Amino acid sequence: QVQLVESGGGSVQPGESLRLSCAASTGIFSIYPMGWFRQAPGKQRELVARITRLDVANYADSVKGRFTISRDSAKNTVYLQMNDLKPEDTAVYYCNAVSPIGSPGTDSWGQGTQVTVSS
Repeated sequence: QVQLVESGGGSVQPGESLRLSCAASTGIFSIYPMGWFRQAPGKQRELVARITRLDVANYADSVKGRFTISRDSAKNTVYLQMNDLKPEDTAVYYCNAVSPIGSPGTDSWGQGTQVTVSS
């Protein structure tokens, strides 16, 4: 069974930073690229960052230069360092495996972690 546990969200002001963590099941973490998705109220879930097993990272244009994804294979954990946060980054953030076309790699989702950016 796939398990994904996200943490690290919170309420911050514009320009501040947060670091999200996601502990994943060994099975998917060791096989698939991992990514962070987010879903804002009234919007579809979108992929914001992904990282391959070889640590090649890709980002959505909206977060490029501000967010950094990384992974710790020893801990089966993927991180998202978010700097210079903007109100439009407000969303629930989820991690999951990522398919070759950028869609979620599994149907399993954790509880997500809420990020709220407001002044």
